[in-house]
Amino acid sequence: MGQKKDILTRAYLVYILMCVFALGILYRICIIQFVEGSEWRSKADAFTTKVEDTEAVRGNIFDASGALLATSLPYYEVAVDINTPSITDKLFRANRDSLAYSLSNLFQDRSQAEYLKLLKTARKERDRYVILKRNVSYKDLQTLKKFPIFRKGRRGGLVTLQTNRRERPFQMLAGRTIGMARPGIKPVGLEGAFDSLLTGVSGKRLMQKIAGDVWRPINDENEVEPKDGSDLYTTIDINLQDVATHALLMTLEKNDASHGCAVLMEVKTGEIKAIANLTRDNNDSASYSESFNYAIGYPTEPGSTFKLASLLAVIDDYNVSLNEKVEVGNGECTYYNKTVKDAHAPESPILTVQRVFETSSNVGVSKLITKYYSKDPQQFVDKLNSFHLGQKLGLSIPGEGVPRIPQPHSRFWSGVTLPQLSYGYESLITPIQTLTLYNAVANDGRMVKPRFVKEIKRNGITVKTFEPEVISEQIVKKETIRKAKIMLEGVVRNGSGKTLNITAFHVGGKTGTAQIAKMGKRKGSGKTAYGDEGDRIYQASFVGYFPAENPLYTCIVVINSPSNGVYYGAAVAGPVFKEIAEKVYSSSLNCIEPINNRNKLLTKMPDVITTRAGDLNEVAKTLSIPLKKSTANGFVSRNTSDSLKWNLSEQNIESLLKRGIMPNLTGLSAKDALFLLENNGMSVQLQGFGSVKKQSIEAGQKFSRGNRITLILS
Repeated sequence: MGQKKDILTRAYLVYILMCVFALGILYRICIIQFVEGSEWRSKADAFTTKVEDTEAVRGNIFDASGALLATSLPYYEVAVDINTPSITDKLFRANRDSLAYSLSNLFQDRSQAEYLKLLKTARKERDRYVILKRNVSYKDLQTLKKFPIFRKGRRGGLVTLQTNRRERPFQMLAGRTIGMARPGIKPVGLEGAFDSLLTGVSGKRLMQKIAGDVWRPINDENEVEPKDGSDLYTTIDINLQDVATHALLMTLEKNDASHGCAVLMEVKTGEIKAIANLTRDNNDSASYSESFNYAIGYPTEPGSTFKLASLLAVIDDYNVSLNEKVEVGNGECTYYNKTVKDAHAPESPILTVQRVFETSSNVGVSKLITKYYSKDPQQFVDKLNSFHLGQKLGLSIPGEGVPRIPQPHSRFWSGVTLPQLSYGYESLITPIQTLTLYNAVANDGRMVKPRFVKEIKRNGITVKTFEPEVISEQIVKKETIRKAKIMLEGVVRNGSGKTLNITAFHVGGKTGTAQIAKMGKRKGSGKTAYGDEGDRIYQASFVGYFPAENPLYTCIVVINSPSNGVYYGAAVAGPVFKEIAEKVYSSSLNCIEPINNRNKLLTKMPDVITTRAGDLNEVAKTLSIPLKKSTANGFVSRNTSDSLKWNLSEQNIESLLKRGIMPNLTGLSAKDALFLLENNGMSVQLQGFGSVKKQSIEAGQKFSRGNRITLILS
């Protein structure tokens, strides 16, 4: 008995311990489920879900007239959660065939049977994320949302992931200025300068891990939609941009040049209407593309276009007359160990200041500058700096090149620096800086900053407007500007730029031909600089304004390393300037004199007006002139110049012409006369304009088909 009791005691003890253990487990389960449940669920979800940023649609970039220069096109990865609880077996069976047919018909990549098998397999295996198609366009997505099952919206199991692809509809046109935004690469150009505004605000989306490193979006009601970026409206005119790019490309190809740029700027506002930058793709290629913004980022020795700055300085400081004599001799002179030569032998040993500039005499400019500034070169340098040539312009586009005007007493200054600086050497200036100076002269001395952007809009509402920014109200005296314009217009009329041959309007400008150093590593320096004297290439340029009587635009063209034996600015860069200027002039209403500014051609109402009865009735009604309506369907005449009382008489013009009898055509418009006579086989010659005053075949005479008649119009 004792042994049996001992066994039972042990059994009960074990049983009690097991019950206690079970109760402990149950207690812990309750604690985890009801007390700590939310904490553990959040920890579990942390391993299977995450919140991911959703990219906002980047804002568009437009030209001045609203044409798209850059835009983000949305593309989608489309998947299906065919096992979402809202898709019942009944709904699936009723619509699976039609859904498979619709998918096959839209994407054209699988048959209906293949799509049906895909849907059935996903349903059977309880797959919650099956990719249907990648890179689906927005248009196709809208079609997809109307398909069976999918039309139920969030409950239809359709899952999309959006990505945006940046596109430039006009491809190369102004490509480097517009820039490009690509994932992982810092945007350049306007894309980079206004990146934060264009980017917008990212949204939030809940993602669920389904296998390995594969995540799928969850249709969550708390999803935060992204806010699209703002739109940028630039100053660029895509039509003028096309003209500038085409003209530049043709010249680069013709002259086998390395690279070049062309910039068109509006005088009063500083708006850049076109900016083309083309470079050869490689040394052996004949194709060109926009790979670097030479206009704003490539400072070089400007050559003869810099002579305007030199003469502006000396004329303004010393009131130098354009008729002052300068001795140029045979076109050659020496400063220390440096010989200065003119490109062509001078027309006379002594030239006026105006002819020095018009013929682009290096000797004449250097002698003039050394005469007035040799004792105080700092005065000359300070004057150049007052033109803002020695500092950045502070453009809205990143990557502006650093200009350099050598300073006296610096290591860059020598005994030959002053004369060389006077005609465009030993300095570094970007093309857009040169253009800004010439634009200031065209603008009567008022220097404005080049401007690329007009306004920023968000959802069609303007949030910021960019007004013209004045750098200097008056760079030199008004009289100096007047003299500068005389010199610049003389260059095109009588000097080195006369080959432009623009007859429709006048131009003021300056040619430039320089031997510049190649970009590279200067010997003994680890810094990027410009090469040594022996490693130089030609640079041809032309910069000017038009029309000269009332300057509206300035333009600069720079061509680097022309290789076909022609390298002068007028011959290489001039044709590009000419084509741009002529196209702009012919297409711009600002360049055309308003018709109402001209002398009136009609000073009184014609005594006789002959036209169709309905037209005269309508005119009388519009002008509230009392008139008994004519019942005639053909032509009628108003035989009085009284504008307040009209008397009409019917004319049987058409019936007479059919019978071969010439009617009285007086008062008939040229258009009606031509229509009637040519329809009856006659050859008509018109003299003058307006309505018929006289006719070579008098009224009542017979005529035959093929006869010639002359109508005198007034």
